[in-house]
Amino acid sequence: MKHLPLFFDLAGRKVVVVGQGTAADRRADLARSAGAEISRIGGDAFGSADFRGAAAAFVATGKFESDVAAQHAAKASGVPVNVADRPALCDFILPAIIDRDGVVVAVSTCGASPTLASVLRGRIEAILPERIGTLASLARTFRVQVNALIADPARRRGFWRRLTEGPAARLALAGDEAGARRVALGELDAARRRISPVGIAHIVGAGPGDPDLLTLRAAQLLQEADAILHDDLVPAAILGRARRDAELVPVGKRRGTAGWVQAEIEAELVRRVRAGQTVVRLKAGDPFIFGRGGEEVEALRAVGLPVSVVPGITAALGCAASAGIPLTHRRLASAVTFVTGHGAEGGREAAWPALAAQGHTLAVYMGATEAASVRDRLLDAGVAASTPVAVVESATRPGERISVGRLADLARLAAAHTARADAGPSLIIVGEVAALAAVADQSFLAEVC
Repeated sequence: MKHLPLFFDLAGRKVVVVGQGTAADRRADLARSAGAEISRIGGDAFGSADFRGAAAAFVATGKFESDVAAQHAAKASGVPVNVADRPALCDFILPAIIDRDGVVVAVSTCGASPTLASVLRGRIEAILPERIGTLASLARTFRVQVNALIADPARRRGFWRRLTEGPAARLALAGDEAGARRVALGELDAARRRISPVGIAHIVGAGPGDPDLLTLRAAQLLQEADAILHDDLVPAAILGRARRDAELVPVGKRRGTAGWVQAEIEAELVRRVRAGQTVVRLKAGDPFIFGRGGEEVEALRAVGLPVSVVPGITAALGCAASAGIPLTHRRLASAVTFVTGHGAEGGREAAWPALAAQGHTLAVYMGATEAASVRDRLLDAGVAASTPVAVVESATRPGERISVGRLADLARLAAAHTARADAGPSLIIVGEVAALAAVADQSFLAEVC
């Protein structure tokens, strides 16, 4: 290791910056962000007295002679110096820095390739949670209490590991700071009393099916979960992203087949979280768009258990993007509504007449098996029989199929996507924008456009 990475506390300490221009300004701003008191000097008039008492000096005059003179003056005063773009004159170098509200990561190639350091910084930034600083702040809040209440070093290390990787951490990273503090207090009390702490449930959207469309947080949670309770519509390719020893529990329901009822799913979530597990409830699309995620959040909150929600790309967005259908379009559609083809018992029936306005796109979930009813309700509401429609099956997946036609033909179009035993999930898009679908057979367009 050519350079020893150190982090100095510069708060209230003098830092000298020699030179004018972008490079000098950038170094002054960087030191100032660490709390240093900046002394700026032009590129020519300086002496060793200007550096006396400084914690560090940055030189960026852009002229070799001036850089060397400033470096000599700093060294004469015993001040470590960094000279921009001149590694041979440097006592220390500037790494590529990631600063997330107090969590600082420094990447260095020991001056060999600043570009490589920047590339590595970008990759680290992509995987580092945006709110990691909030988690560090949470740990800082409890440090004194933890050291006072948990005397055994091994148990104390276990507490800190759980705080930074467990339920409190996930709530903090999700932006629920109050919830994170409550969970941390409960875990501290449990650790003090040697009681096993509770776990956490994450209600996670799996997106439309393509594993590459998982959110970064969803992918991270699949690697952390003890158990994954997943819908039947979540494909094997996404389940394959889970950690190897995670328990996969299929709790899906498909029309016409027996499966878990919602109350059973909620009870299982509660049971596992109370047992201390990290549980991912994995739902196709987005959990809050016809996914009953809200009911599961209510069930967990009702008994005081921690829960977070991770959104996913909902089916309508995935289907539309994959099929090349813009759900809104400046000339064709100024509004879009997500509606279900059939509702739950006691649920509110869609106001179909209000959905029939021109310039309005409808994305109909769970509508393929109810296509005839959807067609009839729209026709009764005043939608023209010639209105373009698209049925998108298994969107974003290898078996994707798209059928495009008119509203009058919707039942026939949908039948081609429901008759097969291996049929995938389908979504119906109704509106002028459906005519823009990127499909091979568009012979009908000349008639409807």
